[in-house]
Amino acid sequence: MPIPNVPKTATLDDTSLISRTLARAFEDDPMMRWFFPEDAVRETALGRYFATLFTRQYVHHGVCERTDSAAAFWVAPEAQAKAVPDADTIRELRDILGDRAELFGAAVETAAGHAPGEAHWSLSLIGADPAAQGRGHGAALLRSGLARADASGLPAHLESSKPSNLPFYEHFGFTIREEVHLPGGGPTLWTMWREPRPADGPA
Repeated sequence: MPIPNVPKTATLDDTSLISRTLARAFEDDPMMRWFFPEDAVRETALGRYFATLFTRQYVHHGVCERTDSAAAFWVAPEAQAKAVPDADTIRELRDILGDRAELFGAAVETAAGHAPGEAHWSLSLIGADPAAQGRGHGAALLRSGLARADASGLPAHLESSKPSNLPFYEHFGFTIREEVHLPGGGPTLWTMWREPRPADGPA
C-alpha cells in the first residue's frame, strides 16, 4: 500500500486534486481572503485560481510535487523568468478575480519589488488540506524541495501572509527577511530566506 505523504511529481492529470487541495489549504489565508472576500464563493474561486496557475504556469516552468493531501510548487533560479504569467494567463486570472484584479496586480507588483537579487530556489506555493493537518504532508514536501535546493548549493526563498505559518518555516531553517505591507489596505507579507545546508546536515 502506498504511503500517502510521500512526495511525487505532479502532472496535469493531478489538476483536480491539486486545485481542490490548495483551495482548502488557503481558505483562511489572509491574502486569499483579501483577494476573494466572499465566503460563499471563495473555495470555488480559489480552485479556479490554483488550477490556472498550475496548468498554465508552474507545471511547465516549475518543480511541482504533491502528496495525497498537499501540493508544492518550486521554481529553480534558471526558470524564474519563464515562470512569470503570460498575457493569456493574466487575462484568465483577472477574470477569476473580478473587481479584485487591480488589488491583485498591485500586490504582485509590490511583492516583485522585494524579490531577492541573488540566485535562489523559490517556494511559490505550498499547502495541505486542513483535514490532513498533523500527518506530515506539508513537511514532506518542504523537505523534498529543500533537499533539492541544498543539493544545488543555493538558498531558498518564500513569502507568507499567514503569521501562524512562520514558526513552521522557521523550524526548517527559514528566517524572516522583510515585512512588506501591501497597498490598498492589504495584509502584511513576510519574505523568508534559508541558506543552503550540507547534505548531511539537519533539514
